Amino acid sequence: MQKVWIYIENGTFLEANSFGATGTSVGEIVFNTSLTGYQEIITDPSYAGQFVTFTMPEIGNVGVNADDMESSTAYCKGVLVRNYHHEHSNFRADGDLDSHLKEHNVLGICNIDTRYLTKMLRDEGAMMMIASTEISDKETLAKKLAESPRIEDINYIKEVSTKEAYVHKFGAWNHEEMAYNKAMMSDKKIVVVDFGVKRNILNELVQSGLEVEVVPSTFKAEDLIARFEAKEIGGIFLSNGPGDPLTLTEEKAEVQKLIEANIPMFAICLGHQMLSIAHGFDTYKLKFGQHGGNHPVANPENVVEITAQNHNYNVPDEITQIAEITHKNLFDNTIEGVKYNNKEIFSVQHHPEASPGPHESKYIFDEFAKIVK
Repeated sequence: MQKVWIYIENGTFLEANSFGATGTSVGEIVFNTSLTGYQEIITDPSYAGQFVTFTMPEIGNVGVNADDMESSTAYCKGVLVRNYHHEHSNFRADGDLDSHLKEHNVLGICNIDTRYLTKMLRDEGAMMMIASTEISDKETLAKKLAESPRIEDINYIKEVSTKEAYVHKFGAWNHEEMAYNKAMMSDKKIVVVDFGVKRNILNELVQSGLEVEVVPSTFKAEDLIARFEAKEIGGIFLSNGPGDPLTLTEEKAEVQKLIEANIPMFAICLGHQMLSIAHGFDTYKLKFGQHGGNHPVANPENVVEITAQNHNYNVPDEITQIAEITHKNLFDNTIEGVKYNNKEIFSVQHHPEASPGPHESKYIFDEFAKIVK
């Protein structure tokens, strides 16, 4: 293992060991409390521009495999782990994490006190950092970090979104297209606007009986409205994605047009935030965000669901002027889900598809399928 040097914008300077890719990378550091599913986390497009600190101390021990990819590549800047295990043991594994990170140009940092980092982020909030296997001088790293754009200054949607439309044909835990059977489908077709969609979100939409077409984030609302009016599609899904939603001004304008057309819509994470912004209620940044697979949320029946989370931004309480709150986060009492008044539009902040995480919220996909025209 090579040495790697880390500088965080609060002045923290650390030395550790590296695995995976080499080089110099800048991003925002956050922590994730999931106990399993490191590959799904690493390949989740919503982590574009971020370093992920795993609170689970043992990482790499189950290797990696093609089926657990949440996208075609890994978009995070790097991962920080306490103990990295090159030797893996799992019947599903077809490779090791080190090779996986090298293939996707992601820095791996190990033999570092992740508990210390997590407590620091908890107390001070998410921060920008730089990691390098090439630069060991603190002042040089600090200067390079200061000169680099912050995560809120970059539109990562352009990087993670598909460039061409395609049809997704796989259901949950199904990689043979068997779930996509026209004779068994309810002829309900939807369009997914890809802001950085996870593969398992698409799987769950198909599993709920929907025919799923995915379009780029550069979509034009007029095209989708025309297709809805021609009854070619019955609803629209706005996906998760990375970065600050307030930077997405062009996407906001298109979503506003979809809202005005009264098309049934469902959204998760960034899509949930986009609906709020398009309705005139700007999001705000949380101190350190919610990232993990063990977050309790109260649903409309006031039943607690344990959910998967991955967001740094949240919709404001003022949204109750035009929407009903359907889900609340029981850690910090922030809004986790809303249904807009007099519209067939609803959204959640957490990830009902989990991956990794519990499956207690999967019913939300069925609820969307029921309202698709």
